[in-house]
Amino acid sequence: MAGSTLASPTASALPQEGAAVVERGSPGIETWRRFLRHRLAVASAVILGVMLLAVAVGPLLWRVPINDIDFSAHLDGPSWAHPFGTDDLGQDLLARMLYGGRISLAVGLAAMAVAIVVGIAVGAIAGMAVGAADAGLMWLTDLFLALPQLPLLLLIIYFFREPLKAIVGPELGVFILIVAVIGGFRWMPVARLVRAQFLSLREKEFIEAAVAQGASAFRIMFAELLPNIASSVLVFFTLIIANNIVFEAGLSYLGAGVQDPTPSWGKLISQGQQLIVTRPSLALAPGIAIVLTVLALNIFGDGLRDALDPRAKVRIEH
Repeated sequence: MAGSTLASPTASALPQEGAAVVERGSPGIETWRRFLRHRLAVASAVILGVMLLAVAVGPLLWRVPINDIDFSAHLDGPSWAHPFGTDDLGQDLLARMLYGGRISLAVGLAAMAVAIVVGIAVGAIAGMAVGAADAGLMWLTDLFLALPQLPLLLLIIYFFREPLKAIVGPELGVFILIVAVIGGFRWMPVARLVRAQFLSLREKEFIEAAVAQGASAFRIMFAELLPNIASSVLVFFTLIIANNIVFEAGLSYLGAGVQDPTPSWGKLISQGQQLIVTRPSLALAPGIAIVLTVLALNIFGDGLRDALDPRAKVRIEH
């Protein structure tokens, strides 16, 4: 129009006064920055890293055999030779703590993998199916939630421990059985979460576009739906690992978990509680290790959830 002045492209691109400037960056960088702002989560990540490094590398550096019996060092206190002292058989507590940490963390991670795989499979099939299949899988999930877990787990371990020990050996057999029974009773919350996420995402436009283009149900599940729920499931990893560590400690304390002479943190607590009055460190040391690990995992999971929340935008100064 005659007499009008075109706006300058440079001027129009500038932010107006008082408007917030939105930082541009990849989602991964923004997630990392949000996580770093959660100081407790960062501290928990450091603690977890130290714990993992200790149990992974510690036995290679501290080469005291875990089952060597020295009656001359009966219930010794902390010393240069035994920094955490010794138990009633003269066994080095530090060596048994490091090896027991390997067992407890390995059980937590392996049982988490079982729970995540089973939970995603059940939840994804239920979320994609309709009618009887969905109802049946959710009925199965509710059934597992209603079962009395501890008595049933003790019964399963009682019946199958000896056959597995005879097939694959005592240590590996007990490990496989504990991982299977703990993971087999931890998949239900994951299945419910995955199903709910699938039902919500199926109504989105990008799923409708994929269906309109002729994408198969298999492709929609693995290429469209599962990548979009990865962040939600990822937070469950830390929570399930923490619960598994506590559950393994409880089973070992009751004598249904790791068997002698293999130590675990729960087994060490069970052995140390008999001398809780005269040598409280025998039970307190593994107990503190469990508390620190579980607390760090829970706080780390909270920070990870906040960092992965797409609604938590990065705030930039004006």
